[in-house]
Amino acid sequence: MDLFTILTILIVVAAIFGYINVRFLKLPVTIGLMIISLGFSLLTMGVSQFYPALFEMEKSLVEQIDFHKVLMEGMLSFLLFAGALHVDFRSLSSMRWPILLFATLGVITSTFLVGALSFFLFNALGISISFLHCLLFGALISPTDPIAVLGILKQAGVPKSLETKIVGESLFNDGIGVVVFITIYQLAQSGAGQFDAGEVAFLFLEEVGGGIALGLGLGYLAYYMMRTIDDYEVEVLVTLAMVMGGYLLASALHFSGPLAMVVAGLMVGHERFRTSSMSEQTERYVDKFWELMDVLFNAVLFVLIGLEIVILQFDQQYVVAGLIAIPMVLLCRAMALATPIALFRSRLNFFPKTNLIMTWGGLRGGISIALALSLSEYMSRTPILTITYIVVVFSIIVQGLTVGRLVKNVQGEHG
Repeated sequence: MDLFTILTILIVVAAIFGYINVRFLKLPVTIGLMIISLGFSLLTMGVSQFYPALFEMEKSLVEQIDFHKVLMEGMLSFLLFAGALHVDFRSLSSMRWPILLFATLGVITSTFLVGALSFFLFNALGISISFLHCLLFGALISPTDPIAVLGILKQAGVPKSLETKIVGESLFNDGIGVVVFITIYQLAQSGAGQFDAGEVAFLFLEEVGGGIALGLGLGYLAYYMMRTIDDYEVEVLVTLAMVMGGYLLASALHFSGPLAMVVAGLMVGHERFRTSSMSEQTERYVDKFWELMDVLFNAVLFVLIGLEIVILQFDQQYVVAGLIAIPMVLLCRAMALATPIALFRSRLNFFPKTNLIMTWGGLRGGISIALALSLSEYMSRTPILTITYIVVVFSIIVQGLTVGRLVKNVQGEHG
């Protein structure tokens, strides 16, 4: 199938599943779409003995889609910019230090905790995975997914101050997490014996620092261009060009594209930027355009996550490891968050049981699956992908559907 046919099928399926969700299930869009997609995939697998053509058609479609490339080199730039565009910059700025620690120290700590525990877990279950490859699993599963978090927290009733921490952390730890993953990935490719601490540190600083600097530059360029004209059609086009061209430029310069998009989105969404560079009409059209892009790409992404199940290998060992990995990953996240929360709890008047809510509300999503799909076979790709998928599905469905109830229970206890 050609690209247009694949896109057409995905959008048609997303529209049908979206209708079913809104009409009957009435769940948050991201969760509803993924549940229906999972159900459809399981149904095609169940009836494959009687109607093999249906299953083969779905499997053929999924196999032709490079999920890692589609998300990491396509959708992600749009989704991160759209998410950052509507974040309250003032609230984010007031929580900048804990968010910075959550997104850096938290991700790195969680990566090594998950890597160490999973090394013992996997090998105890008879799944032979090296420590370095377990660190890759730790790196890809530690960052929370802003795409999943933003869509679900809007409907969960989370207090604004707590929502800012979770959303802010997820926007930045996504970029940091990808950099940590790339660093360990390159180490795994070259071999532990070729480890050069200086080179690794330079790579990390280049990706992170370059991404932030590029985001600032793109944001200022957009500000200058939009301030010197008043034409909402062209100004919307400027934001679109900034996202697509900026992400491509980041890739060419070996900077972190996700961080660049987050910073650019925060700049364009800043109140001062808006009032000095956009007319009311432009502001309205820019917001509506990016809300529509957000809905479209989210719908396609979560349908894809649900459909991906047909290409996974569900050996009993992998399923057991995935189920045990769920509480293990949650425990490591809680431990990684403990130090930053303890440092800022008294000064910033944290919400009661912040660690519990941030642990449960820190959802994993498509980025973890995309990174797992990018692994080579010699990096234990098959077991890590299956285990990652199980953790992600639990995170989005179970944690996503219950985080609102958890917050209400905590509020009731502390009335």
